Amino acid sequence: MRIALQLLGVVLAVLLTGAMLGTAGWVLPPVQSEQVGFRGTGMVQVHSPKAQAALLARNEAPAPQDPAPPGGEPATKTYQNVQVLTDLSTDQFNRIMASITEWVSPEQGCAYCHNVENMADDSVYAKTVARTMFRMVRAINGPWKNHVGETGVTCYTCHRGQPVPANVWHINPGPAHPGGFAARDAGQNHPSLQAGLSSMNYDPYRELLGDKAVGERAVRVAATTALPETRGESLQHTERTYALMIHMSEGLGVNCTYCHNTRAFSSWSESTPKRVTAWHGIRMVRDINGTYIDPTAAVLPPERLGPEGDPAKVNCTTCHQGLAKPLNGAPMLKDYPELAGPVAAKP
Repeated sequence: MRIALQLLGVVLAVLLTGAMLGTAGWVLPPVQSEQVGFRGTGMVQVHSPKAQAALLARNEAPAPQDPAPPGGEPATKTYQNVQVLTDLSTDQFNRIMASITEWVSPEQGCAYCHNVENMADDSVYAKTVARTMFRMVRAINGPWKNHVGETGVTCYTCHRGQPVPANVWHINPGPAHPGGFAARDAGQNHPSLQAGLSSMNYDPYRELLGDKAVGERAVRVAATTALPETRGESLQHTERTYALMIHMSEGLGVNCTYCHNTRAFSSWSESTPKRVTAWHGIRMVRDINGTYIDPTAAVLPPERLGPEGDPAKVNCTTCHQGLAKPLNGAPMLKDYPELAGPVAAKP
């Protein structure tokens, strides 16, 4: 009996070990490493070629539409009620409309945004939202080049053939709990996917809101002097910052050393240049959410709003989807110069 129990214990141990190795997300050999910082600091990115190949296949950009011929009649003379892409020719305008159908609503077609009986009609809410999105895309490709560079973005960068991008978020109202002071837990100890299944604050995306209070606040968790000269950050804000870093790491498919030297997280002189790009990215996402996406709540139907009445917003994963460069750096702006035109007035 004793021997049978020992054998059973060995079998269970082997099965549990196999389950752990098979389901815990380990990077199986062979693996490749890339040094991204100073030697001896452990600033190395490690990835599996097999997993990377599958990820690249899922993030392949579609072939661009044939370019529009130069010149031609302005779109504003051919079509009525053109409000944003007023600088395009008719051929350029048609090219973008055909592309956006492919990028956003390939199954629904033009009727997703338009009353097909009267294309100038504004009765379909998605048309109003689309105008705002065109303003947003041109702003990203213009004033936010310090994050997207010359690569730029198109609607496909986020939508990937879906009317609503797969990786968006609403304000999390938090788990249900009784009222009163004793019930407050500062958002801790509620493991969530948003925080990498850690018990840190369950809603790190609040750091990506576009309101003034957040937009002007630095993402910072520690003072740089022995006695802080300004108000220290709260525990809740600190944990939300760390949870946001987890989100950024997962969204870009990298680890902390992609941007930071982990011996001195706060030191800019010991960080990689990519940290500057990420700094602009955080502020770009705040601008997108606050300036362009939040105002669409006024026109979106109730089923498109979250539990707090807010529209679906973007985060790092919305564009990156597991890659350091969205769509592996496909030259979207070069392929679609129509989306790099003058930035229209903000809605």
